[in-house]
Amino acid sequence: QVQVAESGGGLAQPGGSLTLSCAASGRSAEIYVAGWYRQTSGQQRKLVAAITRAGNTNYADSVTGRFTISIDNSKNTVKLQMNSLKPEDTAVYYCNVMTVTGTDAWGQGTQVTVSS
Repeated sequence: QVQVAESGGGLAQPGGSLTLSCAASGRSAEIYVAGWYRQTSGQQRKLVAAITRAGNTNYADSVTGRFTISIDNSKNTVKLQMNSLKPEDTAVYYCNVMTVTGTDAWGQGTQVTVSS
């Protein structure tokens, strides 16, 4: 079984920065692909950024140039560096991990609020 834990959410001012971290643990927790998603009240969860074990990345248009996703295969961790934050980035952010053995797991979510 694989567990996913997120950290790093909080309050930021517009134009500010936050870094979210996602750690996968448990048996066979090696990450094959991971993604950060976000969800606001009444809306579907949407992909923000994704990364493969090889380092290939994909970003939503709304965050391209502002957010950077990275992976540390030795630690089974994925980070999302969020710069130039906007109020519309406010959401609950979730990490999803697909391991090399095919296990899919979600974290519990972390709140990001961008407000002055």
